[in-house]
Amino acid sequence: MGKLEMSKRERRRVEVLSQVQAGNLTLTKAAELLGLGYRQARRIWKRYQASGDAGLVHGLRGQRSNRRSDAKLRKKVLARYVKEYGDYGPTLAAECLEEEGLSVPVQTLRGWLLAEGLWSKQRRTKPHRRRRTRKEQWGELVQMDGSHHDWFEGRRAAAVLMVMIDDATGRTYARFFEEETQAAAFEMLQRYGAKPGLPRSLYVDRAGIYRSDREPTSAEIIAEKEPQTQFGRAMETLGVRLILANSPQAKGRVERMNGTLQDRLVKALRRHRISVLASANRYLEEKFLEPFNAKFEVAPAQAGDLHRAVPRELDLMQVLAVHEDRVVQNDWTVRWHNAYLQLPRESQVEPGERVVVCEQIDGRVRVFVRDRELTWGSVRTEPSRPRKRAARRRGPTKSSQGLKPAANHPWRGRL
Repeated sequence: MGKLEMSKRERRRVEVLSQVQAGNLTLTKAAELLGLGYRQARRIWKRYQASGDAGLVHGLRGQRSNRRSDAKLRKKVLARYVKEYGDYGPTLAAECLEEEGLSVPVQTLRGWLLAEGLWSKQRRTKPHRRRRTRKEQWGELVQMDGSHHDWFEGRRAAAVLMVMIDDATGRTYARFFEEETQAAAFEMLQRYGAKPGLPRSLYVDRAGIYRSDREPTSAEIIAEKEPQTQFGRAMETLGVRLILANSPQAKGRVERMNGTLQDRLVKALRRHRISVLASANRYLEEKFLEPFNAKFEVAPAQAGDLHRAVPRELDLMQVLAVHEDRVVQNDWTVRWHNAYLQLPRESQVEPGERVVVCEQIDGRVRVFVRDRELTWGSVRTEPSRPRKRAARRRGPTKSSQGLKPAANHPWRGRL
């Protein structure tokens, strides 16, 4: 069998049964993970042992369907359609053909006509979009987006305004950054969580900061867990539901707020002659946002605040950071970027054990094994490779090609 195109369920079966083959799982546990009875799991396991991955693919994959329509009927229907019903749509044509004794389901006829180029899909009008009703309580849902605009009208380089708006009240928080990055998103959540608290849900776009395109690992497939970005992992730890919008219209409230800020904030920065990012953020915090919210904020449909305080057992700065697994080397060092973090031998961590390196948005690097933080000492950078010495320039070598040995040369005696 050639390259197998497996479904998601079949891929998961491969991952689980490969763990059984390696001796890491029992067949009983595999049946539980796959949601199968033990007898069914045993039958699948026998097929896997006999045929490998191919044994898990459905036996009719790639074969002609038993329900495929008769080729003679298709030819007759298409000929009749061309002769009598060339400008009919599939639904009306199917009704007329049935009256002639040629009964064909509408969807089947539509597929035939599309395959032969006798009919094309009709272009539909733009779908009507209705504005979504606001959430009822403050903190129930917050939308976040980065607004790319010439905020300083050429007085400085381009910048991005990260905007968070509460869906129920329209209350807005914003801050300037050089670019819309993961660190900027982390800092926004850190500042927002320190004031009103953590929202129940966060609505964002499908940028690479929030959405992962990588293939799931074996452990993720077995656990039926989708791949996450660093930001998604942080939101799961904090208990904030992360919602990815499928279109700009889906997060229309923050998009409309971006337009309002692009009008009012740009003019305010011009009036105050602000062209430095730090000054702009200070102006936002101290003078702009409170009067702006007083003007545009609305009362929620239901009183109450659903924001949650950061749990005491969690360090917000640690959660809103980059987390990566690393393996302790034989000399009790941990590789991080282009450096080695030296762990003390009394840290109760053995070489080969996995630890988590955490780099916070303030640049601080921390090392954890499970829930315990490890101290680390000096940073040793990787030694640079010695440069190769330049070859000395030598004069042209004299070739002996074409020279004959002397008459008394030892080689002559061998002839």
